[in-house]
Amino acid sequence: MIRLYDKGVYLVNGTRLVEDGPHAPEEIRAAGQTAVTKEQAADGTMAWSILSSHNKAGDGDLLRIGFDALTSHDITFVGIIQTARASGLEKFPLPYVLTNCHNSLCAVGGTINEDDHMFGLSCAKRYGGIYVPPHQAVIHQYAREMLAVSGGMILGSDSHTRYGALGTMAVGEGGPELVKQLLSQTWDIPRPQVIAVYLEGEPAKGVGPQDVALEIIGAVFANGYVNNKVMEFVGPGVKSLSADFRIGIDVMTTETTCLSSIWQTDETIREYYETHKRPEAYREIRPADVAYYDGCVRVDLSKTEPMIAMPFHPSNALPIREVQENLADVLMDVQKRAKVSFGDAVEFSLMDKIVDGRLYVDQGIIAGCAGGGFENICAAADILRGRNIGCNEFTLSVYPASTPIYRELAVNGTLADLIESGVVVKTAFCGPCFGAGDTPANNAFSIRHSTRNFPNREGSKIQNGQIASVALMDARSIAATAASQGFLTAATEMDVEYTGQKYHFDSRIYANRVFDSKGIANPEEPIRLGPNIRDWPAMSALPDYMLLKVVSEIHDPVTTTDELIPSGETSSYRSNPLGLAEFTLSRKDPAYVGLAKEVQKGQKALEAGENPVEALPEAGPVLEAVRSTYPEADDAHLGIGSVIFAVKPGDGSAREQAASCQKVLGGWANIANEYATKRYRSNLINWGMLPLLIDGEDLPFAKGDYIFLPQIRRAVEEKQTRIDACVVRGGALEPVSLSMGALTDDERQIILDGCLINYNRNQSKQNA
Repeated sequence: MIRLYDKGVYLVNGTRLVEDGPHAPEEIRAAGQTAVTKEQAADGTMAWSILSSHNKAGDGDLLRIGFDALTSHDITFVGIIQTARASGLEKFPLPYVLTNCHNSLCAVGGTINEDDHMFGLSCAKRYGGIYVPPHQAVIHQYAREMLAVSGGMILGSDSHTRYGALGTMAVGEGGPELVKQLLSQTWDIPRPQVIAVYLEGEPAKGVGPQDVALEIIGAVFANGYVNNKVMEFVGPGVKSLSADFRIGIDVMTTETTCLSSIWQTDETIREYYETHKRPEAYREIRPADVAYYDGCVRVDLSKTEPMIAMPFHPSNALPIREVQENLADVLMDVQKRAKVSFGDAVEFSLMDKIVDGRLYVDQGIIAGCAGGGFENICAAADILRGRNIGCNEFTLSVYPASTPIYRELAVNGTLADLIESGVVVKTAFCGPCFGAGDTPANNAFSIRHSTRNFPNREGSKIQNGQIASVALMDARSIAATAASQGFLTAATEMDVEYTGQKYHFDSRIYANRVFDSKGIANPEEPIRLGPNIRDWPAMSALPDYMLLKVVSEIHDPVTTTDELIPSGETSSYRSNPLGLAEFTLSRKDPAYVGLAKEVQKGQKALEAGENPVEALPEAGPVLEAVRSTYPEADDAHLGIGSVIFAVKPGDGSAREQAASCQKVLGGWANIANEYATKRYRSNLINWGMLPLLIDGEDLPFAKGDYIFLPQIRRAVEEKQTRIDACVVRGGALEPVSLSMGALTDDERQIILDGCLINYNRNQSKQNA
């Protein structure tokens, strides 16, 4: 059961909640504490303690954060390092872990993936980093085991960079934000609000961390309750949870769209660090005796049931019991939601999944940073011991999150039990989470203890008539379903004795295989560049006047980064900006790339000093109409590009390519009602794109229209928040009002310079 408070709360003595209001001081004193101001109490959160200790600005309103360590994987580290190299990188100034857990199968694109791995190893040697070879660990498990420190901060280029359960505030951002850290710059944010997640009670037998996480996501995603805020886990219920259980909840906070997370630490977390041979990394973290929060999510763990997040979002969460009781209605609702995203592009029905009144699923997966933990897998084995998954369509694959976990499962016999039951046990790999491993059959229904179940991933290619449905569940209920040979079953329906196996970490595994420079750079080490690893193309500074063609309209309630640039097989091309750009919006709006490239011809003509109308004839009458009112918008002061509209773009992955692919195809802006996450908006800014906003979905423009932004460079320079634009239609200029939201001075300069690479080059010239 979850309650969302409609006002702020005080947490007193770590256990008592006091709602904000005129009687709050009295209640605080009654609890034995001296009443303090709201501002003083806000400084008592764990989040503020950590943020303020990492703030290099000295200004509480705008934070300039320096992180303690960085993490990236093999889909992102090539682009990050290439960007940093173009900006003058000489040495990694802080620990930087390069893992190889996304493209580790090396199954697509010939030598591409392994070339990226060798690039990473050579850069770890040259610049002083840490390189984790393929199949050793998924990015977040390695960071938990070897990098997290209580009271520290870690920045990662994967959106699920969350180590709050270990007392580390961690943030997932797009690659350019890591570039800034590599260049000794800062992560700049307004002081965030902090939301208490107050846990009480303890979970019932058979309920796992994914169940708690999905219940929370279902309560807070749609209403934006924690959007771009820090979730702070407190309350007496914390002590009832193991470290693995806390980690399993924590990693899923990304799906709430929160900024970061932090948990109070205790002896359970001390033991975690001791088990992993790093006792010095632990310290107790707890709120002050009186701490103020901007809201509160109150969770009674004892009331949490086994959950399932139905396709196609983690927030579509229901108790498994309700799905079983209302199966046809639930499946029909999923079909209606799918219609919004897919239209008539694919035939989609789930009704054939009802067999003898029960939901039959085709596949189960327990994997990655969310599901591949030791405790989850051992619990699944306890359920399956002495049972089997059958010999029909249903399959079950398990991916331990690291080789040390894999080894311990082999030592304690869990591995043998799983294999005997029909489970396929694989190596540490993130692929099942984003569609590069265990891809389901067409029209199959997969249940997964992983992080996401968005549309247009897990093998779905709507333009080819291919669709798969993914639901999220906890490992325990996935195992119960497997024991029922594919029929949906909650773990609480099974009479199981959980053995509670103790974990023993073998540090020799990493010592034997992981390259650790210990922070020592070797500038003589040559960088290995495979043929697919390409430099970023040159990008122009923001012009004085801008002509934008609307080349795509997306009216889904939320647009994920998977829909902006697909995951799966396209991941192999993320080291090649122009090659990857060919896939932009390919599963959402296949016409986008061709339309954007056509418009880009006009900009390329301008850059070459040629007549843009010859390259883009349709712009002739548009420019004639514009210049009748703005004659100063001549070729020397004009830019021509494309723009997309989406209601709420950027949910999901931190991947910068969702923005950079638009930019290399000539995109100069996005227009949205709002941006789903800070990280997507930051990606737009770091690639020199205008993050424009418009009120309402009743748009004054449509796909194919041109929008003119007069004196846009001056508007950015003068910190204008309103942008007076015009839709050019039928020879007339029809005014339209756009806005841009708050920007820091550095963000404005990045946009003016055209991208972060240009900004850093210009800064270097000024400092020379």
